[in-house]
Amino acid sequence: MPTIHLTTFIAAPIERVFDLSRSIDLHKKSMSEYREEAVAGTVMGLINLNETVTWKAKHLMKNRVMQVQITSMARPFSFTDEMKKGDFKSMKHEHHFKAIENGTLMIDVFKFVAPYGGLGRFFSSIYLSGYMEKLLEQRNDLIKEYAESNKWKHVLDNKQGA
Repeated sequence: MPTIHLTTFIAAPIERVFDLSRSIDLHKKSMSEYREEAVAGTVMGLINLNETVTWKAKHLMKNRVMQVQITSMARPFSFTDEMKKGDFKSMKHEHHFKAIENGTLMIDVFKFVAPYGGLGRFFSSIYLSGYMEKLLEQRNDLIKEYAESNKWKHVLDNKQGA
């Protein structure tokens, strides 16, 4: 099972980073070049425990649909989303947050199993892992940009725990 592990330093409070990471709207913005949109479930705002979102996007030259559910959450320290339906055989994305003196460490642990058995494992090893890591980095860069500037105010309002 390929595992991607990323650590991103963000000079912002843990609560802000946690909530930006759960924002459907910010996720859509980070994946706009793939025409990613939320088409069912929680389609805007912040996703919460046990809620689902169904994403539709064009990745790897094909339109794809994937439903994920938030299966665990300990605000503001962690949450996990897992694929319920989609192209992967399985997918689990753990989001961890650690407050440090000058900001927050955001840690992603992304595990997936590609379909198609041995052929899928081969494709994962030579291409898919790098592709998924690039997507996660792109998302994290936008979270960092918003969290470290006043842009976060356009995504989060006071009722959402910003």
